[in-house]
Amino acid sequence: MFDQQFYSIFQHYKPKYKAKANNIALFYILLLQVSLLLLGATFLTLFLNQMHMDIFSSSKAWVLFLILVVILIFRNWIYYTGKKRKVLNTKLNKYKTQTIDIWWLWLQPFSCFILSIILMQRL
Repeated sequence: MFDQQFYSIFQHYKPKYKAKANNIALFYILLLQVSLLLLGATFLTLFLNQMHMDIFSSSKAWVLFLILVVILIFRNWIYYTGKKRKVLNTKLNKYKTQTIDIWWLWLQPFSCFILSIILMQRL
């Protein structure tokens, strides 16, 4: 899922920004993964609060979230740069995958952030 979205963003910005297209696509994938992580963590926290289970304090949960974000940054940096990105480009070009609409792609992480904020207000 993330590979196709990375490739769609990369292909959209490649003609206009050439060298910065990879950085834009990396930023997008990180933003999407962080928004999904935040949405999942918020939903899990809300669910556990409804079940009256106190597992993490709020500060420990935010520290764990930041550690996971740093891990995502390094994972994406390793995975989507260099040789692996070239293999991904070749693989996706081979199958002639369709690119996804750019507005839909940018709407996904922001809608996840909005849903997370709505859920956080219920805490």
